[in-house]
Amino acid sequence: MPTRRTIVQGLGAGLVLSPLPFRRARADALRLSMGSPMPQAHPATTCLVEALDAIRAESQGRIDITLYPDSQLGSELSMQSQLRSGAIAFTLASASSLQTLVPLAGIPGLAYAFSGYVPLWAALDGGPLSERIRDALAKFGLKAFRVVDNGFRDVITGARPVEAVADLQGLKIRVPPSPLLTSLFRALGAAPTTINLAETYAALQTRVADGMENSLPQIEATRVYEVQKYLSRTGHSWDGLWILAHGRTWDALPNEARALIGRHFDTAVERQRQAFVQMNTQAEARLRARGLVVTRPDHAPFRAALERAGYYAEWKGRFGAEAWGALERYTGPLGV
Repeated sequence: MPTRRTIVQGLGAGLVLSPLPFRRARADALRLSMGSPMPQAHPATTCLVEALDAIRAESQGRIDITLYPDSQLGSELSMQSQLRSGAIAFTLASASSLQTLVPLAGIPGLAYAFSGYVPLWAALDGGPLSERIRDALAKFGLKAFRVVDNGFRDVITGARPVEAVADLQGLKIRVPPSPLLTSLFRALGAAPTTINLAETYAALQTRVADGMENSLPQIEATRVYEVQKYLSRTGHSWDGLWILAHGRTWDALPNEARALIGRHFDTAVERQRQAFVQMNTQAEARLRARGLVVTRPDHAPFRAALERAGYYAEWKGRFGAEAWGALERYTGPLGV
């Protein structure tokens, strides 16, 4: 695994030996690493691989970024630590996991905040909310690019479908280590429990947990449909992954290199978002074909129950009035 020292040495060589980068391939190419928790077949992986190939080709081999998907470099929290130290140059980090480091990074996952992708991308691609999140990440030495999509999250269960708030009462729901998701399900009367994703199938099979929540592509990838019966399209929260760079490594790159990488990252994000929407639509049909009973509960009673439980008031206090106001520019009033 590259260290920050080897990365910086490589950058220094590139800067000294090639004031006009990309004219020809050289042995002193900048070789950088990028970690990701997403599996090989996920659009976040395939679209980034295409982007990195394009960067390598356009720079004539002078910029060689290798992607390590499927948590090959460790857990999300481990990769965030490696990124902050400069041991790796880039990573993908989910908004939900980043919340443990940068609390404001989790705000797009607030329950039932966004009605769809149009206001979501408007909020995250520019404007006051995006600026606040990026500034908060920058304080930890992280340069943020755009966000790839990991979808609106639904609930899959074995014992009963979730068609009303009452159906969640006492239900043991597997959640990732996300304060927002834990708070959400607790406010709805469920019993959220954090279980490693790799262990979730066994936990559902042995009824250590009664169900899980995630995006449809992740539900499909984990094959939990083999041990569960009901898919409830609750759409309770959204999650995505920021493309992040180690700030000092990024700042040390020549302007031309930064422009090239940034342009191809932007193109990859656009392709990924389109591919994910298509995958998400197809996933429901495939899951139905595998025997899952799919229901579409009304979201309004869930949001009203969260308001009564003080969920929105709690998170407005934790995120702060300014950030909350920036969020509501895109979502409208959120229950407080």
